[in-house]
Amino acid sequence: MSAIHIIVFLPLLAAIIAGLGNKQLGNVPAKVVTTGALFISCALSWPIFLSFLSGHAEAHVSPVLHWVTSGNLDFAWALRVDTLTAVMLVVITSVSALVHLYSWGYMSDEPDQPRFFAYLSLFTFAMLMLVTADNLVQMFFGWEGVGLASYLLIGFWFRKPSANAAAMKAFVVNRVGDLGFMMGIFGTFLVFGTVSIPAILEAAPGMAGSTVGFLGHRFDTMTVLCLLLFIGAMGKSAQLGLHTWLPDAMEGPTPVSALIHAATMVTAGVFMVCRLSPMFETSPTALGFVTFIGAATCFFAATIGTTQTDIKRVIAYSTCSQLGYMFFAAGVGAYGAAMFHLFTHAFFKALLFLGAGSVIHAMHHEQDMRYYGGLRKHIPITFWAMTAGTLAITGVGIVDVVGFAGFYSKDAILEAAFARGTELSHFAFFMGIFAALLTSFYSWRLVFLTFFGKPRWEQSEHIQHAVHDAHGHDDHGHEGHGHAHHGHDDHGHHGHHSDGTAGYHPHESPAVMLTPLVILSIGAIFAGLVFNHAFVSEGTGEFWKGSLVFSEHLIHAMHQVPHWVKWAPFTVMATGLLIAWYAYIKNTKFPAALVDQFGFLYRFLLNKWYFDELYHFIFVRPALWLGRVFWKVGDIGIIDRFGPNGAAWVVAKGSRAAVKLQSGYLYSYALVMLIGLTLAISWVIAQ
Repeated sequence: MSAIHIIVFLPLLAAIIAGLGNKQLGNVPAKVVTTGALFISCALSWPIFLSFLSGHAEAHVSPVLHWVTSGNLDFAWALRVDTLTAVMLVVITSVSALVHLYSWGYMSDEPDQPRFFAYLSLFTFAMLMLVTADNLVQMFFGWEGVGLASYLLIGFWFRKPSANAAAMKAFVVNRVGDLGFMMGIFGTFLVFGTVSIPAILEAAPGMAGSTVGFLGHRFDTMTVLCLLLFIGAMGKSAQLGLHTWLPDAMEGPTPVSALIHAATMVTAGVFMVCRLSPMFETSPTALGFVTFIGAATCFFAATIGTTQTDIKRVIAYSTCSQLGYMFFAAGVGAYGAAMFHLFTHAFFKALLFLGAGSVIHAMHHEQDMRYYGGLRKHIPITFWAMTAGTLAITGVGIVDVVGFAGFYSKDAILEAAFARGTELSHFAFFMGIFAALLTSFYSWRLVFLTFFGKPRWEQSEHIQHAVHDAHGHDDHGHEGHGHAHHGHDDHGHHGHHSDGTAGYHPHESPAVMLTPLVILSIGAIFAGLVFNHAFVSEGTGEFWKGSLVFSEHLIHAMHQVPHWVKWAPFTVMATGLLIAWYAYIKNTKFPAALVDQFGFLYRFLLNKWYFDELYHFIFVRPALWLGRVFWKVGDIGIIDRFGPNGAAWVVAKGSRAAVKLQSGYLYSYALVMLIGLTLAISWVIAQ
């Protein structure tokens, strides 16, 4: 058994042990098994990645078993290991291992821990299956596996109606995207006669210019296939139109948010587009669509992030926006830059989510930033970790000198968009620049509202309940999911203070939660500097070894862009920081005045462009109406009326008629016998 087999299947084994053992196994053994398995997978993944980084490794395929033979459809279950896979392996296993470790502290009061850790490991296995796929069916297996596991994780607190609704929403919206993905796979097999990814990518250039029948018309073959496949990516990676599930997924535990939205499930679409980049390169129309959707999502999500007050939802919309960057990078042909941003984003977004979890943990599961303030003195390690993450996501750095992780990857994407030179790529560039301004504003807004200013804790019902409970009253629910803490909780010290803190004194998270923050902080600071050369700037694509399309011409053009293009991201980052500082530190009345002046725009953004209301009107209400019609008219009015209810009515009427005949009097029976005998004799005579 090779290292790749252990990396992929060890999390599955751990999930089975923890899931089937459950409470009989116990909390600690389940956590040890699952977390240990992920750290082993992580330890084995980094040498593979580093060997590709050093140029000593070559792509190879490790067979598992022969899977399907049916007519022309013949494929095995095999694990492909190349540079693209190696990048995803370290991202998935590193973040997942740290999330497992972090969950030891965050979920310490959860009575159902084995089930939670089993779900985490199952999710990781499914994601590993997706990125090691050697054929489209195997990729679809992992694709659906992460969908299932995300449904289980988002709805982990199943006693909480909002968590159930969010899990169902994620499942349904992803089914819409997955229908497109399935049709793309079917169409690809129809056109190429195989589902083998290497065979398809080799034959793809030869299909350029051909047409195929679809929906009664003839269309460009590769455009149809790529657009169908990209619809799947839009669902999984929460792009504009199929994005509505992502912010609601915050109903799951915070470690789930870090795992799903930082490095794994939501990046599956980006990975798929990069893996199939030779297919997309044959269709300029498909690439243009990818560019437009990515740029529009980048802008759209950033605008919403500026008004949200829930700390996790701000970071969720940030994820949506950053995924837009990755997609328009792929759309303009900068697949290496897209993967580079995926790589760096994994570190700083996981850091921000886990940091937010540490804040929520300290603030007794209060998630509204309006009730924070002044926390930097109470939770300093969390403060510095989230500051590092914010410096990374806002792209702080000095051109041609040094910067944080996001500085290298985001700037590479923006320069590539400008260097491509098309109208759509320039549209993406300016959308990306404006989104960078908004990203800087809402990211620093989060930091200032949370860690600076005067404490506003006394306004929080959660904190009031914490103080109330600490004086001998009833226990409270853990993040609203219906389970009680054990007596006097360990999320803060209670007492009477004169600083307006409602008698509540938050304190730093335990070491098991802070350790992942420190490790991820290192990645957020140095990942861009260390790996920039290999992913993008070397200009030859030697690192990728053909695992995705790499344009040396585009890299050369990126180096030739005007200086204002290089400095634009820094300028808007600094502008966003200054606006946030002025609004939330210098003049705290400014935001309220702005809301009063632009009330309609504020409500429009606060209500997320009314996408949920629009979908409710277009899809949900007609579906409910149709359901009522089938229920009232079809089921009750027709099926029940003429089926079981009708049969019962006939039997009842017949029984009442039979009762009249069965009178019990002898002369009645004699009359019936006489009539019957008369009829029988008459029939014989008539013959």
